[in-house]
Amino acid sequence: MVFNGNDPILSYQYDTCRRDPSKIDDNPLEWYHVGIASTFIIINGVISISFGLHLGTSLFVSAVRCVVQLTLMGLVLEDVFKAQNPYIVFAMIFVLVFLGANEIVLNKSKKRHAGMYLSVLLSLGELTDFLLNEGSRFSLNQGKFWDPRIFVPTMGMLLGNGMSAIAVATSYALNQLSEQKEMIEMYLSFGASRWEAGRPVAVEAIRLAMLPTINAMSIIGLIAIPGMMTGQIIGGAPIMDAVKYQQIIMFMISASTALGVLSSIFVCMFTCIDNSHRLRNDRILSSKPWIFAKKDEFLNNIKRGIIGLKNILLCCFIKTVDVEEESLGLLSSRS
Repeated sequence: MVFNGNDPILSYQYDTCRRDPSKIDDNPLEWYHVGIASTFIIINGVISISFGLHLGTSLFVSAVRCVVQLTLMGLVLEDVFKAQNPYIVFAMIFVLVFLGANEIVLNKSKKRHAGMYLSVLLSLGELTDFLLNEGSRFSLNQGKFWDPRIFVPTMGMLLGNGMSAIAVATSYALNQLSEQKEMIEMYLSFGASRWEAGRPVAVEAIRLAMLPTINAMSIIGLIAIPGMMTGQIIGGAPIMDAVKYQQIIMFMISASTALGVLSSIFVCMFTCIDNSHRLRNDRILSSKPWIFAKKDEFLNNIKRGIIGLKNILLCCFIKTVDVEEESLGLLSSRS
């Protein structure tokens, strides 16, 4: 990685290690430490089993995804940081936005509207493009705004928060448009425009999506120490520099979340209430995307195959036991 002498965090780490090499971390984390930490998931499993939450499969899959995805991310980031190539950085950002849109539309949303994938993709791109370019260049004081060491992690934080907010907002809006169909159609029949009829739903959806970020800002530093600040302090950064970085990131997260939610909700409302001011529930899709339907069908076939194989083995075992019992009975009768 190219050393940036103007960066306070890297300067601190460089000077510290140059003056006292013993400050270099002599207790590195190994994979068996991760294995030990993974046993904490047993607590979640016990709670799920005790209360019948049926979260065992989701918990296991999420834990495996966490390990695999973070490991792959680490391997990729090492090469990206070393390359210092803006085209590689932008390609990685595009992949992250693409995967984020897939996660929202295909996995996290029980209901979808027509054209939702494109709107979510553009919303995620919007919330990262302007704020990352301007925020990295001015707020984070980066000469090269695309510097991967700052640009990529910041992008990940903005995307993570934006994804959750967009998923909450669109899910609420689509549910309310379905449940309050009669009331919205009544507003439209009395001459309300599509924005006037859908405004209460849109306002509440935006409010719900923005509340977690507002709550996070209100307790940060007083009750909670955020992850980015914790990581920088553990990494040896000056505490006040870590504080400033965290404050800047929180303000960027707040603005990017608001922009992403606003654009996605506008598209959602204007898609489900058309230009003729009609509520179009036929554009609200409740069925799973075909790829997930095929996945469920594939898993069900595997499950049926395993059950069938188990039944065959049980039948063979029972027949074997019966034959042995019959042979023993014949031998005993002859004797």
